[in-house]
Amino acid sequence: QPCPGRCICQNVAPTLTMLCAKTGLLFVPPAIDRRVVELRLTDNFIAAVRRRDFANMTSLVHLTLSRNTIGQVAAGAFADLRALRALHLDSNRLAEVRGDQLRGLGNLRHLILGNNQIRKVESAAFDAFLSTVEDLDLSYNNLEALPWEAVGQMVNLNTLTLDHNLIDHIAEGTFVQLHKLVRLDMTSNRLHKLPPDGLFLRSQGGGPKPPTPLTVSFGGNPLHCNCELLWLRRLTREDDLETCATPEHLTDRYFWSIPEEEFLCEPPLITRQAGGRALVVEGQAVSLRCRAVGDPEPVVHWVAPDGRLLGNSSRTRVRGDGTLDVTITTLRDSGTFTCIASNAAGEATAPVEVCVVPLHHHHHH
Repeated sequence: QPCPGRCICQNVAPTLTMLCAKTGLLFVPPAIDRRVVELRLTDNFIAAVRRRDFANMTSLVHLTLSRNTIGQVAAGAFADLRALRALHLDSNRLAEVRGDQLRGLGNLRHLILGNNQIRKVESAAFDAFLSTVEDLDLSYNNLEALPWEAVGQMVNLNTLTLDHNLIDHIAEGTFVQLHKLVRLDMTSNRLHKLPPDGLFLRSQGGGPKPPTPLTVSFGGNPLHCNCELLWLRRLTREDDLETCATPEHLTDRYFWSIPEEEFLCEPPLITRQAGGRALVVEGQAVSLRCRAVGDPEPVVHWVAPDGRLLGNSSRTRVRGDGTLDVTITTLRDSGTFTCIASNAAGEATAPVEVCVVPLHHHHHH
């Protein structure tokens, strides 16, 4: 089959290679031999990957589309590439990764999506290769979140490169099954804290000698240096120039220079409650206030007079600021409600007396 214009085709049996770098392509050439094994289309002006572009290329092992202007990838565009091991889509203009765009890539080992404008990755996007992928690069994008549950299933992952994004949260337990991870780069994100994770402790060689030492980088994050980060301060590791963003007295101080005893939490202090007493007519609504401060931010729970923990139900609701709303009171609500504010450093409680006046008092003249 003829080689498309200005491309270089090398047919060294059994491998068919096609190189079309810097050839001014505006789209994937239709004349590509479907038996191609390696296809490099770097440094062109391809703006979209269409469904037909890579159809029937069941022998393709390496596909490189780096440094184009790809903003659109059709659903199932790679669906026939069952032999593909490496897909390079770095330095393009992708804004999202949808669940239907990468399906069919059941053999994928390397997925390179760095330096795009990706804001969102749908949770099904990586489903095809959760158990095979070894190298996932999403650096230099606009990600605020990731489908962490999917990432947590990538049991063969060696390197996870997420630097220069806007990620502000990693779910606890995400890395617990990733025994092969050797490098995690979270540099320059928006993390305030990192959940303690067996993964990080493995980087210590704690316990049995770890099969693989682990490098974790997280400089350039606005770390909140309180007692929740103490575990991290105790790790011995390569200096990474991390600094603390908060609390105020540690701002801009070099993480590893701060003594452990300065990584403090403040136990909760209840600053405001419903004046201790509330009088309400049966059937009416009542709101009980409970504000608490502390570091980390305390979580507020309420306990009913009968000892039950109150959640959001048909007639009770706990608001974000700690206020308990009882929408329809009954006589059983008479008694002491207890507000409990808790955080990593302790808890505080405050009682609120509620007196429910029976309705029938009003009917007798």
